[in-house]
Amino acid sequence: MNGAEARVRAGIAASNAISRRPMRIAAPTRPHIAARRSPRLPHDRLRRTIGLIPHLAVPMPSYESSATGVLLAAGTGSRFDPDGLRNKLLAPLPDGTTVAHAAAHRLLLVVPQVVAVVRPGADALARALNEAGCDVIFSTAAERGMGASLAAAIAATGDAQGWVVSLADMPWIAVSTVEAVARAVDQGAPLAAPYYRGQRGHPVGFGAVHREALVALDGDTGARALLSSHAVTRIEVDDPGILRDVDTPADLKGE
Repeated sequence: MNGAEARVRAGIAASNAISRRPMRIAAPTRPHIAARRSPRLPHDRLRRTIGLIPHLAVPMPSYESSATGVLLAAGTGSRFDPDGLRNKLLAPLPDGTTVAHAAAHRLLLVVPQVVAVVRPGADALARALNEAGCDVIFSTAAERGMGASLAAAIAATGDAQGWVVSLADMPWIAVSTVEAVARAVDQGAPLAAPYYRGQRGHPVGFGAVHREALVALDGDTGARALLSSHAVTRIEVDDPGILRDVDTPADLKGE
């Protein structure tokens, strides 16, 4: 166990009391992260329930992955609201669904568990993600960037067989794309990513072989170095949603 993983594990252990309190999400009282897990619907019931909600009318996949989903939701969103008064992930899309909720459900339709990483103090977002079906982690390391957030999620899911990592501000990724990436990981691909017209997008799949490298990540570059230095299973998709995110209020229109 390296130093980064030891610090994350220590933080999770310190927050166990918080993680087991029903119907409450609290900011971490100790470093490094605080986690909350709550009972969720079984995967088949989750699919049926989502299918009954009109504004979440997305294709129901027949495949359930053994990988774990990771949803990175700890960004500042400064371009969306320079004053910091509005969290873009809680902003509604044209169908009324919030950005984070839509992104989370696309993962949850394919993988049995999604761990969402948020900043301390983002209680409203954490509650929304938890209600959507995610397990939520508050990461004090999130201010250091996406790499640190991803490391926290990987360390918190040490028994995972692989990970499908997505961004909470990308609500238009097709479920079929998530499924294709998850299948590649389940079939043994160490790295897998979707490509649309030559551009790599999200979600990105990581096999368990890369666990130590992922736990050691820090800063704001995420896993780019890992992806650029290893062979990636390339999945060609007709899905522009893998490149589209919500950066400004105008992006909410999805056009």
